Amino acid sequence: MVTVIIIVITVVVSLLCFYGRLDINALKFNAYGVWHRKQWFRMLSYGLVHGSWGHLFFNMLTLYFFGTVVEQYFQAAYGGTAGIILYVVLYVSAIAVSTIGDLIKYKDTYNYNAVGASGAVSAVLFASILFEPKMGIYIYLIPIPVPGYIFAPLYLLYCWYMAKRNMDNIGHTAHFWGAVYGLVSPLVFRPDIFLHFLSQLK
Repeated sequence: MVTVIIIVITVVVSLLCFYGRLDINALKFNAYGVWHRKQWFRMLSYGLVHGSWGHLFFNMLTLYFFGTVVEQYFQAAYGGTAGIILYVVLYVSAIAVSTIGDLIKYKDTYNYNAVGASGAVSAVLFASILFEPKMGIYIYLIPIPVPGYIFAPLYLLYCWYMAKRNMDNIGHTAHFWGAVYGLVSPLVFRPDIFLHFLSQLK
């Protein structure tokens, strides 16, 4: 239910930007603005807006499939209400955490901008792998699912490699740190989840 609410809010804000009802420039992540003008709200607001219909659709579809799974696991692991709160904290904080690397790297670059919830979605995806490492994950149009414990290192290597090459307009650094955050943060309150992860691999 919470996942659906997050999706609805994100879609509404993104659509308002698409149709000019909201100014995307006022919400997007701008490293210079955050660092030098103290516009800290951009560390979160950029996760509500997207650059295209495809960008929005892919992020929200991924969040729907994996967010509902993580939401259920959080309720089971941390308790009903506490689990929901921690799930929301994971998602919201991942938006900010995933872009810290780019903030430090591009803080003096006036025209560096970013939009999209990809970092937070990566966090949710990797949190689901922590709870269910053998869950099959489909990569683009490949018809064979890849187990989560295999997908995870491949995805991190890919993000790291693409971030180093810096050849496209995709925030691979945010994807990388979002994914790492999604693996680590659930263990802060329940370190024994790692034992569950290992048991699932057997």
